[in-house]
Amino acid sequence: MVVLAVCSLCAAAGASCSSSEEDGPLLPSDSLDAGAGPETSEPAVDAEVDGPPLRDAAAFDGGSRPVVCTSQPCAKSLVTTLPTMVLSGPSTIAPAEGFCALLDDGTVACWGANNDGQLGRGDDAGITESAIPARVVGLSNIVELAHNCARSASGDVWCWGLGVYVRGDAGAYASEPAPVRVPIPPAKRIGLGRLVGCAATDDGLLCWGQNAFLQIDPIPRGGLLPPTPVDLPPGAPIRDVVVGDATFVIREDGSTWSWGRSPPLGRVSSLDPDPHPAPTGLAAISSLDLTNTSACATSKGVGYCWGAIDTTGLPEDYPPSPLVNALPKPVVAPEPLVQIATTETSATSTPSSRTVRPQRWCAVGASGDVYCWGLNSHGQAGDGTKNHAYHAVKVEGLPAPAAEVKTMPLSTCALLTTGKVYCWGNNFYGQLGTGTIKGGSLTPQEVALP
Repeated sequence: MVVLAVCSLCAAAGASCSSSEEDGPLLPSDSLDAGAGPETSEPAVDAEVDGPPLRDAAAFDGGSRPVVCTSQPCAKSLVTTLPTMVLSGPSTIAPAEGFCALLDDGTVACWGANNDGQLGRGDDAGITESAIPARVVGLSNIVELAHNCARSASGDVWCWGLGVYVRGDAGAYASEPAPVRVPIPPAKRIGLGRLVGCAATDDGLLCWGQNAFLQIDPIPRGGLLPPTPVDLPPGAPIRDVVVGDATFVIREDGSTWSWGRSPPLGRVSSLDPDPHPAPTGLAAISSLDLTNTSACATSKGVGYCWGAIDTTGLPEDYPPSPLVNALPKPVVAPEPLVQIATTETSATSTPSSRTVRPQRWCAVGASGDVYCWGLNSHGQAGDGTKNHAYHAVKVEGLPAPAAEVKTMPLSTCALLTTGKVYCWGNNFYGQLGTGTIKGGSLTPQEVALP
């Protein structure tokens, strides 16, 4: 049996949310206000899964289904734009959501919010959001995406939007409306977080940016650092690099090493941050998704999630410990899983109330079906309702099996094995890619790829 931990969604359990698209991209703090009912001290509870019988994952050892283009245009991979925040009301910030797809011709198309140039359309395009996917300017022969960074077949790394860059012999934090090349040796894999970028090269791992969580150098150093070698223990070649406020390296043998902030370090450590790369307890990792404070992974068909609520601004006694879910826990799902995507849980406090804006998750099963659970205030679970999903619900209306799924707090997109992309949920920024702003959808809609 595969097992699932679900965030405690709100005190007003069972109520469906009725947020309007015209209200903006707000996380539904009213319906999740802890003042509306009994306070919950635990950020997660176990949940049962309705639907078909659970299938045994013990013998499953497969990865995602391949994409085989059946028509043009065709996408080969899918990412979210690097999450940024925008002012939405007098004192509320909300996520600016968007997605990018790597097309089979080696170009990249993005859509959604563009407040920091994350669509990569150049100076002339301004910072207006776009519901019409269009190609990032100047990119070709791309083989890998990591949020707002791309790697070409020759190993060049290009980044755009708000993030960490390299200028001269120092790092820089800036907004770039068009791709800027990162001056490093040819890269084999790349990873990007809000403060740090990393690239695996022939000579090892290079990271640059802000060293707030000791992801670049074990010695605390101020400012923004240029590309710096990370001292990794010897081992199998690097297969993947995933960066948030912690850094994860997945090797070809499936072993996973982490360092940085705890959580989401995903292992026992007496240090926070922990600057020393060390193996996590998970082996044979096939996929890993990471936010600033939480993560999910799949191994041999079993999904695992871990992390913490962002307690910025909360009293010290709420929640009782940010480490309560610091180690990987298995998740319940209707079938073996090949990939899980997660979002960040945040919490805020005022003198009169405490509000938890909970996580949500989506996963791809071995069959290619997509399941979502957690926050569903804008239909982002894809089951045709706005009822919070306290268990994994199947996304309805996808015309083909999914290869991967990506989540933002209020919207979701899936790449199908046919190369088509479908999105659902909130559409305030045009992040559903259907050509219209607002007018969200409770069920999947095809993205109008260029």
